[in-house]
Amino acid sequence: MSSVRTFSVMETEILAERLGRRAQAGWVVGLSGELGAGKTAFTRGFARGLGFEGRVHSPTFALLNEYSGGRLDLHHLDLYRLSSPEEVRSAGLEEYILNPPGVTLVEWVERWTQGGAWPSGWRWVQLRVCSENEREITSDEIG
Repeated sequence: MSSVRTFSVMETEILAERLGRRAQAGWVVGLSGELGAGKTAFTRGFARGLGFEGRVHSPTFALLNEYSGGRLDLHHLDLYRLSSPEEVRSAGLEEYILNPPGVTLVEWVERWTQGGAWPSGWRWVQLRVCSENEREITSDEIG
């Protein structure tokens, strides 16, 4: 695991953009962190890395936003309003997590894993608030 500190939203997005450039079809990237930690900012940068040029915003109320036009389709899930894997399945989101048709980024991924083991092949990114502008981002995919 590597950790990197960013000192602005832009730095968080740039870090994620580098990861997005390396992304491959079938990736599932779990994003974990408290409210305001930068999960959606990370997703914006990641989408740019895939070549998506449009607006990226949090799917908190829609649960799923889909972005196409880059080299891979991006499926951005936000599980904040769900409390269990059963609710994820009931919402029809399981296919994006278990067999993504492009790349899937999952905010609040712990709602799916319920503290259990990560499925094989998943990537994991933990974002931690250090101060108003500073974030610590930990993952085995950065560094």
